[in-house]
Amino acid sequence: MSQTSSLGMARAVYVLHLVGLITGGLTAVAGVIIAHLHAGEAPPPLREHFRFQYRTFWIGLLYSIIAGITTLAFIGWLLMVVITIWWIVRCARGLSTLNRNVAPARVDTWGF
Repeated sequence: MSQTSSLGMARAVYVLHLVGLITGGLTAVAGVIIAHLHAGEAPPPLREHFRFQYRTFWIGLLYSIIAGITTLAFIGWLLMVVITIWWIVRCARGLSTLNRNVAPARVDTWGF
């Protein structure tokens, strides 16, 4: 896959992740599938973006499951707000670095 098409795919996955906040995660599922499919064949800086994207999805899913369970104790509602902010910041940070044509910093972190 060419650099240009990989760049477009990476940008599309970030958008799918953000739209997933509105669609209940449906587009985020499509985004994580695309990220997994394109991660292996993408050039090095974009490979890190795809890795960052699928890590964002899986970590966000884990956080959301924990928040869903803890909604019974009412702390889950607060966690959902924090997770939503975390998701938006990670996607915005990824888009920002993608536009500068560099890999996202600290791909392996669970935070921002």
